[in-house]
Amino acid sequence: MGKSLFEKIWERHVVKTIEGGPSVLYIDTHFIHEVTSPQAFNGLNKRGINVFRPKQTVATADHNVPTLNQHLPIKEELSRKQVEALIKNCDEHGVELYGLGHPYQGIVHVIGPELGITQPGATIVCGDSHTSTHGAFGAIAFGIGTSEVEMVLSTQCLLQSKPKLMRINVEGELNKGVVSKDIVLYILSKISASGATGYAVEFAGSAIRSLSMEARMTICNMSIEMGGRCGLIAPDETTFNYIKGRTFAPSGEEWDKALAHWKTFFSDADAIFDKEININAAAIEPMITYGTNPGMGISVNETIPTAATINENDQSGLSKSLAYMGLQEGTAIKGQKVDYVFIGSCTNSRIEDLRMVASFVKGKKKADDVEVWIVPGSKQVEAQAKAEGIDKVFEEAGFVLRQPGCSACLGMNEDKIPAGKYCISTSNRNFEGRQGAGARTLLASPLTAAVAAITGKVGDVREWPL
Repeated sequence: MGKSLFEKIWERHVVKTIEGGPSVLYIDTHFIHEVTSPQAFNGLNKRGINVFRPKQTVATADHNVPTLNQHLPIKEELSRKQVEALIKNCDEHGVELYGLGHPYQGIVHVIGPELGITQPGATIVCGDSHTSTHGAFGAIAFGIGTSEVEMVLSTQCLLQSKPKLMRINVEGELNKGVVSKDIVLYILSKISASGATGYAVEFAGSAIRSLSMEARMTICNMSIEMGGRCGLIAPDETTFNYIKGRTFAPSGEEWDKALAHWKTFFSDADAIFDKEININAAAIEPMITYGTNPGMGISVNETIPTAATINENDQSGLSKSLAYMGLQEGTAIKGQKVDYVFIGSCTNSRIEDLRMVASFVKGKKKADDVEVWIVPGSKQVEAQAKAEGIDKVFEEAGFVLRQPGCSACLGMNEDKIPAGKYCISTSNRNFEGRQGAGARTLLASPLTAAVAAITGKVGDVREWPL
């Protein structure tokens, strides 16, 4: 019987299987940041041990950093202390740190791929749920808790139970104005925010294969929002071309060896999945969320569901979500007033996302009553945007290209959305208070966010020249 992509990687990394229990899984790359690592390092220090394999650990500061005036001391005390602790811990344990001011600094799930650290067939973990992003390269990548961070730092291994396997096939051509964020929001709207709970999800099909690597990362990033343990896409020529020549990618003879190895990672034709879902790409339209979990999404031209049209188990959740969002069931989402637009996060802050937005807004001006935050995912993205003149396009439109960080994806830094205000966000979560206490978040693609930045309300990008 054939094996799936996940099984091929998993089996190569199992050190030991405990009878009737989990497996000891070897971890190739461990990313850390300032939020979930301090307690783990404290645990090591109390036990009097060092990081077992520091060369396989990569650190950056991203969650708590400001996105303006990064050369100045961090104002928020907790954020400042966490960043200072990361610097101290990495120095003491010999871990490479890309901190503020470093040319490689950025959001952990942006810098790994762009530096060539993220590679096919690997196991990758980080104390952050959206580690699933790296699965776009044909890797098993998932988030872990603080105690598990300590386990990996001290042993380079992790206890893990093998998940069930799901494959989501997206076949056909995408419509005008539909991008990868719309694909994943559409899938979420169909299977719900818990539809992949307990599964490792492989995304396949012609529509997935047609995507760029940066678009694939968006898909895998939000596999966790379906409840998935991780998301994967089989590596192909698009993958290999993206990695080649990057800072930490193999070169010369090592590249040839790595490429031959990477080409073995795909699901066999007779691989068995516990569940398969088929999606018609032509049915996907520009999407937006209306509620307080990423599965509560609709096309920008649809009306908000009513209690009568949804599953009985979800009815109480609908009422609670709409009360928080200040929206009414059965009404149109198109035309909804927007106060803030946030384009950034580990979901949509790469150079392709910024190019997409700049292409749309060039020659236009933002709505007077909308505040627009453009936050690049890394120093390299920021530098490239400036080299291409994207910053000037944004400046002329009334936007500001800020400095790298997680920013308004989550309320852990200075970039918070005020209570009661509506924000169209290219991030991955719209939970209550996620972007700040009382903030109202509508998740959407960079293109849909760009429309809102120009018009001040939810709109359909297909109504504009593209």
